[in-house]
Amino acid sequence: MSKIFVVGGSGRVATDLIKDLVNAGHDVIAGARHPEKVWQNDHVTAFKLDLHSDVSEIAKQFNGANAIYFVAGSRGQDLLQTDAMGAVKTMQAADQVGIKRYIMLSSMYALQPEKWQDYPALAAITDYNIAKFFADDYLVSSTDLDYTIIQLASLTETPATGKVTFGEGQDTTNSIADVAQVLADVLNAPNTIKKVIMMRAGDTPIAEAIQQI
Repeated sequence: MSKIFVVGGSGRVATDLIKDLVNAGHDVIAGARHPEKVWQNDHVTAFKLDLHSDVSEIAKQFNGANAIYFVAGSRGQDLLQTDAMGAVKTMQAADQVGIKRYIMLSSMYALQPEKWQDYPALAAITDYNIAKFFADDYLVSSTDLDYTIIQLASLTETPATGKVTFGEGQDTTNSIADVAQVLADVLNAPNTIKKVIMMRAGDTPIAEAIQQI
């Protein structure tokens, strides 16, 4: 059993992710702006986490965890301090307390700005993509964390399919439930470390797709 810290623990993806992590036998610490909205379970502890805080304060909350998930998002309301610098501070905090495994939820083509105008859904969220670019780039270029970055197409509140496509392609949506399952499953998949994985709807079972990375 591992103790997993989920940053942004009250969001839509986080809720399904936490359930999947608990089902896999983990204890979860959920840090959120609104901890009262975190899914309640005997294996889940919710704390208020303020990404405006100093790195040292965030590190105190991370202490004792085995891995960090960053699934927070400001929905366009606080892009610099949450989606960009907030993410960077969690990476620095993880390094301070010796946590190596770090899994980032990101946006499709976040590291390829030249692609954004090719897709209307991405062009519509350019400021968000800019924030994610800086967060993803810092994680890849300026840390020694054992990261996995999952870059998503558009999220949909549709039933889980249990199937996915990794890499570029024509499908432009992801079920939230499928995203959560992928996030949970890459945790203990060493072949996903130091990888940026584009995810979209597809026909390959999730376990098989992860194995093929």
